[in-house]
Amino acid sequence: MKHSRDHILTSHAGSLPRPDDVIEANRARESGQASDERRFQAQLRSSVGDVVRRQKDLGIAIPGDGEFGKSMGHRVNYRAWWSYSFQRLGGLELGTTGLYDLPPHRSRPGEIVLTSFADRRDRVKFAAAYGDPDSGITTGPRAALWPVCVDKLTYTGHAAIKADIANFKAALQAAGLEEGFMTSIAPGSASRIANRHYKTEEEFLFACADAMREEYKAVVDAGLVLQLDDPAIAENWDMVNPEPAVADYKKFSMVRVEALNHAIRGLPEDQIRLHLCWGSWHGPHTTDVAMRDIVDVMLAVKCRGYSFEAGNVRHEHEWKVWQDVKLPDGKLILPGVVSHATNVVEHPELVAERITRFTDLVGKERVIASTDCGLGGRVHPQIAWAKLESLAHGAALATRRLWR
Repeated sequence: MKHSRDHILTSHAGSLPRPDDVIEANRARESGQASDERRFQAQLRSSVGDVVRRQKDLGIAIPGDGEFGKSMGHRVNYRAWWSYSFQRLGGLELGTTGLYDLPPHRSRPGEIVLTSFADRRDRVKFAAAYGDPDSGITTGPRAALWPVCVDKLTYTGHAAIKADIANFKAALQAAGLEEGFMTSIAPGSASRIANRHYKTEEEFLFACADAMREEYKAVVDAGLVLQLDDPAIAENWDMVNPEPAVADYKKFSMVRVEALNHAIRGLPEDQIRLHLCWGSWHGPHTTDVAMRDIVDVMLAVKCRGYSFEAGNVRHEHEWKVWQDVKLPDGKLILPGVVSHATNVVEHPELVAERITRFTDLVGKERVIASTDCGLGGRVHPQIAWAKLESLAHGAALATRRLWR
């Protein structure tokens, strides 16, 4: 991974707005309509080329493929980063109910279990707002059916990840760029589905780690930076009902970190970064866990860089965590300095101010300016691109102040 040697580098968290024709093609494929695979892949390759070139033109130093290989059949979609794995894991079948319709589960001190999505504490606390279509809370269409693990988990996405890598590397080469990143779901987040095959939750978790390792290895073997998406580290807190003790939650979360470290064992840390967030839905988030309570859990992941939300109004103040927490030697942070959680485009001066808060604490060479979470499917495409432009302009302002 590159670091900010003589200027503040820029990147983002992964998802970027898909072109309408790619969304329509994915919708058709998801509904089971026959398609010309060769034509679809050509369409996808062209779109990835365009999105990488546009990132370069805006000043994004470390681009991604926009997650275009992860199927998204609606313009507003908050789950493509996760649901793509359903098509790349063998041993799953569609269940008869969705995660929102499962009965609630209650935890006890020292014994944490995740409840249903409908029973999240934020959702229960603001039930009227969540139930009002005019409230501004958006999550996109719900999947009617979710997968259930019914057999041994295997990785079946070899052709898909091979195509994703080929499309992205071709785009990087065409744009004259050396470094780019691709996202992949971490085991702790991938395992939040029903399990009827493995005897224990932990056994299922590590089975996810072993299966997804094949995707992780493919990305790093291709010379790309691997971003592991694991919002579950923070987001699971809201899915524990009633609110747990912090010590119990950290113990629960560390098992997921151990599974992730197991999955990336032997892979070069220098090519791996982690993305942590509190979930990307537009809601109140008053039941989010504090960054100070999980920062050591995040830092236990054996990677080079750590991406996290730092721009939205629920977590912006938590830059102060780094006044007390020492970033380990050789590590980088990618704080979000523009947010997916608002349609307001951040002013470059504010972006620069947010950047320098972090550089003052951990060093200017160890900060890469990024986004809170993926922008694709969460804000209007025109606004998403304006946010990336503001990100680049703010990084340029910060650079002039830091290297003057």
